[in-house]
Amino acid sequence: MIDIADPTRPFWLGLPYWLVGAVLILALFGAFQVYYWVGRKLGERLYDSRVGVKLGRERIAKIERVVEKWGALAVYGCFWVPMLRHTLPWVAGALRVSYPWYVVASALGCLTWAPIWWFGLTAIVWGWLELAAQSPVTAGVVAVVAVAGVSWLVVRRRRKRRATEEKALVS
Repeated sequence: MIDIADPTRPFWLGLPYWLVGAVLILALFGAFQVYYWVGRKLGERLYDSRVGVKLGRERIAKIERVVEKWGALAVYGCFWVPMLRHTLPWVAGALRVSYPWYVVASALGCLTWAPIWWFGLTAIVWGWLELAAQSPVTAGVVAVVAVAGVSWLVVRRRRKRRATEEKALVS
């Protein structure tokens, strides 16, 4: 039987579970600061950078509209939207969102989103490992269903996006 992580016992690299979570929160906060300053340094060149070309000018323009409308609140909100999480901070820097407000919004985002992700994800992993210890076949079925569900969502989104693009080309 697998033991669930004890918050006070060594968990990873001899660090307790809560401290690993705190380090991850700080790392995410640091990454958001780097994103902001790289975006601020790039400015308009963001469109021509490798990241900008990969994202596409239209997608960056959409993100710019969100940042212009909501400001630092958009930075907090981006934590909860998967694609925005790592693109909006670059744009916030390029648009020169007030840095003190950006720091506050990104700190609040890190402090609210990261623990939910950290504890939630580890609960799912530990739960699945516990299931695998009790019934490997059931754990395998759950894994296959999860992979199939994610694959179905990805294919569905791609088809929807492709249909929208084709519709735009026809119009």
